[in-house]
Amino acid sequence: MISHSLKDTSAIASEFARNLEPRLSGESDSVRATIIALQGDLGSGKTTFVKAFASALGVPEGEVTSPTFVIEKRFDIHGSAFFKTLVHIDAYRLERPEEMARLGWAQTIAEPGNLILVEWPQNMGSALPQNVPTITFTFIDENTREIVFN
Repeated sequence: MISHSLKDTSAIASEFARNLEPRLSGESDSVRATIIALQGDLGSGKTTFVKAFASALGVPEGEVTSPTFVIEKRFDIHGSAFFKTLVHIDAYRLERPEEMARLGWAQTIAEPGNLILVEWPQNMGSALPQNVPTITFTFIDENTREIVFN
């Protein structure tokens, strides 16, 4: 999808949030939360996407800010039949996957009511389960972003 403005990116995120259902996990899969990785360079629209996504799920406008310095923020979800908590992770400052253990990562991904959006997923390394759906954001120019759902 191509976004030509913050408004476009917000509309794409809102539509995605409204249609998202929990990730199905097999019996051998220990991951129960729904995790979505958000990849892209600085300024490519990841946090804008998260803000609109959260708003579509009932998180009050203005409550979502980038968790760059605290790594993780949690929000109660009021607009979803499937999810209870939105967990927004910004892994930009992580140096080792083991750092996620201090945040209770194993418990976070075990909770089926959690919907987890991870910015900078490549910095989580082995802490991030394999085969996590990814949304890739590409900066085209000042007003244009490409958003690819994988």
